[in-house]
Amino acid sequence: MVMAGQSGQRFELGVRSEWGKVPPCFRFDPKGEPRLRTDRGAISESEATRAGPPPDKQGKRLAAGGRWLSALRHRNYRLFFGAQLLSLPGTWMQLVAEGWLVYQLTGSALALGMIRFLHTIPVTLLSFYAGGFADRYDKRKLLVMTQAVSMGIAFILFGLTASDHVEIWHVGVLAVAMGLVNAFDIPTRQSFIVELVGKRDLMNAIALNSSVFNTSRILGPGLAGLIIASFGVSYCFLLNAISFMFVIVGYLALRLPSRDLSQNPVGKPMGMGETLQFVASKSSLRTLVGMVAITSLFGMSYTTLMPIFAEAIWQVGPRGLGALLSANGVGALLGSVTLAAFSHTGKGPWLVRIGSTGFALSMIAFSLCPRFAMAWVALLVAGWFMVLFFATTNTLVQSQAPDEFRGRIMGLYTVCFIGLVPFGAFLAGAVAKAGGAPLTVALGASLCLVASGVLWRGELILSEAGARSGSCGK
Repeated sequence: MVMAGQSGQRFELGVRSEWGKVPPCFRFDPKGEPRLRTDRGAISESEATRAGPPPDKQGKRLAAGGRWLSALRHRNYRLFFGAQLLSLPGTWMQLVAEGWLVYQLTGSALALGMIRFLHTIPVTLLSFYAGGFADRYDKRKLLVMTQAVSMGIAFILFGLTASDHVEIWHVGVLAVAMGLVNAFDIPTRQSFIVELVGKRDLMNAIALNSSVFNTSRILGPGLAGLIIASFGVSYCFLLNAISFMFVIVGYLALRLPSRDLSQNPVGKPMGMGETLQFVASKSSLRTLVGMVAITSLFGMSYTTLMPIFAEAIWQVGPRGLGALLSANGVGALLGSVTLAAFSHTGKGPWLVRIGSTGFALSMIAFSLCPRFAMAWVALLVAGWFMVLFFATTNTLVQSQAPDEFRGRIMGLYTVCFIGLVPFGAFLAGAVAKAGGAPLTVALGASLCLVASGVLWRGELILSEAGARSGSCGK
């Protein structure tokens, strides 16, 4: 590294580039900010992070078709993208198979809610602290470990179900184990994406990642329904276990720059209280994180109750269950494509407002549908709005998170996004037992609709969030 003193004298410090193989040259501007000398002049470290790693030749060819594929300019993201595409269908197959297994073992809506609660209560309790690990340790190593443990859990479920020795307590214990893994995996993975593409392509990367996730929501549940009906539930767990191998290989193939983790963060680490204080001090962050919490708590319970709609209300069996969840995935995939197309327009605040309101209205419509076909369409529309809301909110939150604390802030986001779901699932199971699944979904969606009114009144707050994230969309 080359720094210039007040007299203009230059000093060599020999620091490796964050993204490249050739040591860069740094100098301090008059305000004291370190600036990186590149082929396009001197830029600050924050600008370098925003720009991300330079694209390779194949990435430039892939992105030439339009800015909606801009994140694929980066080799590391292409590997991440491909590995997720091969693995996530298995994850959805396991989720559907587990729900079907629990309902077959117990016939209880409350049991469905309890298993979902056990899955996600570790995320509620530990995600923030796990985000601290993501800030202090090698993210890739953490992610490889979480995928390896997840693969082991899937193999255990396969063995128990294939041997016909599975009991409900087995499912509960393994649900807790999977929740512990997710508590570390989710905030680490969320904060890892920006290191693959930089802030400039962050919204596009999140949109494309969402498209992978939701393509899997289409393929996974449908395949699960066919496999359960044709071969039995155990084969869903086996295929999911095998799918984790693709993710592990993808992570190991990444070419990442060396990082001095001993200096990240510098000084006293930001604790939970300080992170909450930071979020509370930003009006836009308060609004976004609060809205995510409300939607996750009251609006996402429909996934837990879906076996009841399929089996008890419309009598469509496992194939119908897979079709319902796949419809939600089709809509979410369309929403991901929409978001990718708008990722460089700076329309994030409007997408958040439209997504939250549309999702709530669609779920109310779903709860009132008298026929299976109408419910399928309602879930498709709900999936479209859901992605617009959650993916855009994720980008706006990350765009305002300091790099050295990104893991902990995304840990807090994970608590709101996923960690509150167990409480919502448990509450939904209890309400559904007393008043039925349709009433439960309608009440939760109505609360989300009331809360979305805050976003329409908070135009100034969300406009500020969009302005701060403008670098991601330009």
